[in-house]
Amino acid sequence: MSTPAASSHPARPAIAWIGLGIMGSPMSENLLKAGYDVTGFTLEQDKLDRLAAAGGTAAGSIAEAVKDADVVITMVPASPHVEAIAYGPDGILENVKQGALLIDMSSITPQTSVDLGKAGAEKGIRVLDAPVSGGEAGAIAAVLSIMVGGEQADFDAALPILEALGKTIVLCGPHGSGQTVKAANQLIVAVNIQACAEAVVFLEKSGVNLQAALDVLGGGLAGSTVLTRKKDNFLNRDFKPGFRIDLHHKDMGIVTDAARNVGAALPVGAVVAQLVASLRAQGDGGLDHSALLRSVERLSGQHV
Repeated sequence: MSTPAASSHPARPAIAWIGLGIMGSPMSENLLKAGYDVTGFTLEQDKLDRLAAAGGTAAGSIAEAVKDADVVITMVPASPHVEAIAYGPDGILENVKQGALLIDMSSITPQTSVDLGKAGAEKGIRVLDAPVSGGEAGAIAAVLSIMVGGEQADFDAALPILEALGKTIVLCGPHGSGQTVKAANQLIVAVNIQACAEAVVFLEKSGVNLQAALDVLGGGLAGSTVLTRKKDNFLNRDFKPGFRIDLHHKDMGIVTDAARNVGAALPVGAVVAQLVASLRAQGDGGLDHSALLRSVERLSGQHV
């Protein structure tokens, strides 16, 4: 008789997940589906209840969540949030066991990731920055693109876990490299959404059937993942957040600042960054980034 399949594999690492928002909740649930034990912490009780209902364990604090973890994964909105959960007496680095692997999947500044890598090394904690692209839909379907910065050995250790979360997983270089690539990703996405939004308004004002036009555009060189994923948002004016304007505003700040630091000119990116900021200032920060369409409509004299 052969032994059960599970016994032929090493024990799966225990995972702590910090940050159960639009992205974090479905991602943590995908790890549960893949057979990992996940203990989570976030500030919203309903998100903790959701994790528990999916088979995870809800913790009452960061320290409680990470104390027995082999791997800690964080997914929070911005650099200040990463620093708040990582540092200090109640933070991850002071409470996780030595030798643990910290995978920060937040989208933050490259320098914050470099600093976290150094601070982790001083504590005997391995660190990877591993931001993602694909939005809520990609998180739910576990087809995210994951851009990783850190050491090869740590990437190799993390790969089986990341494979439960995404489809395209690439080590881009040392600490901070994942964040740099994510910043470039957000630049491309924002400019692409803006171009699509302008095309939508142009087509509609010209009296063209928008559904037909977007279908044929999607099949040619103008086609893109952005157009495919956001087409229904444009057609239905459905701006329920998959990725909020507020967060893309933060990311455009990251890419424009990082580009300035390395001497790269982003003329189109700078304009789109201002359009994102304008949309946010008009009260649309909580909407999906496809709501850039609303800005183009306003500029074109339409009441929205």
